[in-house]
Amino acid sequence: MRYRRTAAATIAAAILAAQSADAGENDHLSGWRLVAEEDFVDPLRIDEVPWTLDPQGPRSPWYMDPFGDDGEVWHAISDPDFSEQTATFDVYRKRVAFGDGGWLTAEIAAVDKDRSGAPDSEPGLATVELPDGERAARIHEPSWDAGVLIRSTDPLPERYRVEMTLRDIDFGGMRDGSLEYEGKYNGYRTGAGCKTSFPWTFHGALPGVERCDYHDVTEENGFYYLGILDHPTPSPQGNPGIHFRRKVVMDGYYSQREWSAKNAVCDPGTGRIHGVEDGTYNGVNAIFIRGDRMRSGINDVGNEYYFKTACGEFSGDEPFDDEGRYSGILTGTELRPELLPEAAYTFAVERDATGYTLEMSGPFRHSGPPGPITLRFHHEFVEDGRPIWHYNRTPGAYDGAFDRSLTHTGHAGTYTTEHAWPADSAYPDTFIIGDPHLNFYEGSAVVDDIRLYVPDA
Repeated sequence: MRYRRTAAATIAAAILAAQSADAGENDHLSGWRLVAEEDFVDPLRIDEVPWTLDPQGPRSPWYMDPFGDDGEVWHAISDPDFSEQTATFDVYRKRVAFGDGGWLTAEIAAVDKDRSGAPDSEPGLATVELPDGERAARIHEPSWDAGVLIRSTDPLPERYRVEMTLRDIDFGGMRDGSLEYEGKYNGYRTGAGCKTSFPWTFHGALPGVERCDYHDVTEENGFYYLGILDHPTPSPQGNPGIHFRRKVVMDGYYSQREWSAKNAVCDPGTGRIHGVEDGTYNGVNAIFIRGDRMRSGINDVGNEYYFKTACGEFSGDEPFDDEGRYSGILTGTELRPELLPEAAYTFAVERDATGYTLEMSGPFRHSGPPGPITLRFHHEFVEDGRPIWHYNRTPGAYDGAFDRSLTHTGHAGTYTTEHAWPADSAYPDTFIIGDPHLNFYEGSAVVDDIRLYVPDA
């Protein structure tokens, strides 16, 4: 079956029923015990920490894998161009633990394009005071060639619930019906020179192409509300690298690129799908990353998506409707940034004995009366033969059934990942909030109340 609508009515009914009365408002926390939280009452000192030059390569404290900033993949498929282009700039970083017992870590990175000895911008994470007097944390990323993440310091336990509250966001999308506002376009400052994806593409560095001739990123902005990666110490990396590390994601991808024209949005109030042009480009995508298929066109670097929405369930490699009008990315609902920070949105990921649940709550567009709604979607580790990528935290939880080799091709050669998911593998769960892309996305967001729960057994 290409897609499934059978669950839509059940999901929609559950959404409405969950909003009925004040009693039972926190039923979703039944069976969970709070073990760590950060409310940002104590001032953050992260911006005061000095920058460190990233030495790059396997000796770097921020080295992730062959797909990272200075990864072997890009050298193999596009040298000497990749080496020549990366030699034109430096990357500076901060890694700062914070919160009770240092259970959270801020990962901040910024590019020094002329190798002047300091980053070209000052991204950071700092305390802010909201209109109601409450304190929260502001992710500040004034330039696209930077990244800011909040992550769990240690890998997450076998079963958990992690959640965060979003109080403000300005990483693109429309405001008052327009993508142009406050001297910005889609969240990017205008008149600040070229903003491109240099030097990381899914096919390696481009031969004979200068920085400003690379792909212009300003029509694509975004933010990770909450995601789970398969690496213990993720940090902002070149855009392609993060696509090989994701298990489940709730993110926003605010794109006006021509290939995004067939993307669609689910209206949770009606259970119907409409085109992105009828939306506001302030979406939330609830994505379960497939472990059995890679996305076409991105060189075996990124996995295919599986979407669960109030409009039904869909795989990203097939149309979302019988007429074939919509395909690619199906946004589950849309934020209403104009309601923030007086209002709030909460995002949560749960991992239980069977799989992952993605949950989002708040006054979403089209939610209608009685106002805020909660959307919850569960996907088993292996569901209908479809696995979630790298779901196994321990070798004994997986038998190698979905292992395969992957070949990545560039203009100068190929690189083969011999075993993308071997039988003896283990992949820790780490959550991220923010922007993991060092050459995409620009803006700011206010985050509050990050909490970790374990089963109350």
